[in-house]
Amino acid sequence: MTTTASSAPSHPTTDRAGRLIALLVGSAFVVILNETIMSVALPELMREFDVPASTAQWLTTAFLLTMAVVIPITGFLLTRFPLRRVFMAAMISFTAGTLLAAIAPSFAVLVGARAVQAVGTALMMPLLITTILNLVPADRRGRMMGTVSIVISVAPAIGPTISGIILDQLDWRWMFWLVLPIALLSLGLGAAWVRNVTEPVDVPIDVASVVLSALAFGGLIYGLSSIGEAAAGEVAVQPWIPILVGAIALAVFVARQLSLRERALLDLRTFAHRTFTIAAGLVAVSMMALFGTLILLPIYLQTVLGLSTLDTGLVLLPGGLTMGLLAPFVGRLFDQYGPRPLVAPGAAVTSVALWSMSMFDTDTGQGLVVAVHVVMSIGLALMFTPLLTSALGSLPHHLYSHGSATVSTLQQVAGAAGTALFVTVMTRRSVADIEAGATVVDATAAGVHAALFYGGVISAIAVVVALFVRRPTAADAADSADAVQVAVPASH
Repeated sequence: MTTTASSAPSHPTTDRAGRLIALLVGSAFVVILNETIMSVALPELMREFDVPASTAQWLTTAFLLTMAVVIPITGFLLTRFPLRRVFMAAMISFTAGTLLAAIAPSFAVLVGARAVQAVGTALMMPLLITTILNLVPADRRGRMMGTVSIVISVAPAIGPTISGIILDQLDWRWMFWLVLPIALLSLGLGAAWVRNVTEPVDVPIDVASVVLSALAFGGLIYGLSSIGEAAAGEVAVQPWIPILVGAIALAVFVARQLSLRERALLDLRTFAHRTFTIAAGLVAVSMMALFGTLILLPIYLQTVLGLSTLDTGLVLLPGGLTMGLLAPFVGRLFDQYGPRPLVAPGAAVTSVALWSMSMFDTDTGQGLVVAVHVVMSIGLALMFTPLLTSALGSLPHHLYSHGSATVSTLQQVAGAAGTALFVTVMTRRSVADIEAGATVVDATAAGVHAALFYGGVISAIAVVVALFVRRPTAADAADSADAVQVAVPASH
């Protein structure tokens, strides 16, 4: 292990550590918000740049593809480079992408700007989680991971609401102009506050692993994201081609990482820990439900119930706020009682909500939609924080950065898979009903019912798996003792 004097970690005091984590949480919230903020703006962008829906979708696809390529590399980056350097690189990339998007003269430039933004977004979440694991003692991680859950679940959930409010009053470029000062503020505060809290390890990068990772996760995300378009006949490349390439590359990537062990780009020995494997799997299922409903409910609300873009965002807002308000309380409950009393009921509540959503039809009232969405948000809030804390808290110290990168990668792939499943089932059922003579409204309602039925089936399986989640033991975290004894002391 080699370090330089300039990059040696400095363990901050309680106040400085709290300030650092608050900055990282705020920065992560802003950058992850941009993952879903463009969805409502697509119709306006299609008109302004004169592009079809299949082309406009690249604003989201390019973002997801970049995330899929960069996130698996973050485990290596956080091991090899000081935290301060990674943070500055993330915020500079995000800020530059935001400015470029605000002044984009063409659609191609806007897509490129979204990709530059995505680099910063991909780096920020594993950076935040790794910092918390290094600074916060095990008995306080639940409440801190509750804060992280706000970023992971609430930011994507309220993205469409915020963009709907902005677009109701302003031009689409203001979605970026309003974010730019916040990004610049985070960058400036980061330059002043962020210090190194990890010890860099001089490990070489395996170029073959980088290429395999890009092919594997990029292929899977692209293929899964285009399944819905293929069902509607709007895709240039059949989804099974990138999915097959991605699956083969993933198999080779996994084999290579296991053979490289300590020199792996993404150390998959994290899955040797049973608690991590079960919890990470349930996080993936939860993200499938979250992103699947995030894409499906706006379609249902606008096409079937006839709501405007702004009203659609406002209907979804209470659910996002509910997750945000509950997350800190769930974190405290986790610290006191462990994951099982929270995760199992949370999985059951989420399942009930998804089954209830599958009953939505053309006569469903807005109030019922809001109520069921809030119930699902409560279930997800009970799951996210305990699952993240259990998964990452079960790892030894040297696997922290790789564990956070692995969970972040699973979230992206699961989000794409959930979106693909829900949209494909809905589209195929809707197309079949229209061909049989149904109206667009009735066909869409039937499609939403079919898609959410599959979501209910998946969530029922999650209820059973949730019974096997347990709190990380002292033995799980034995290797992390050195990391927390000099970190933030618990406050009572």
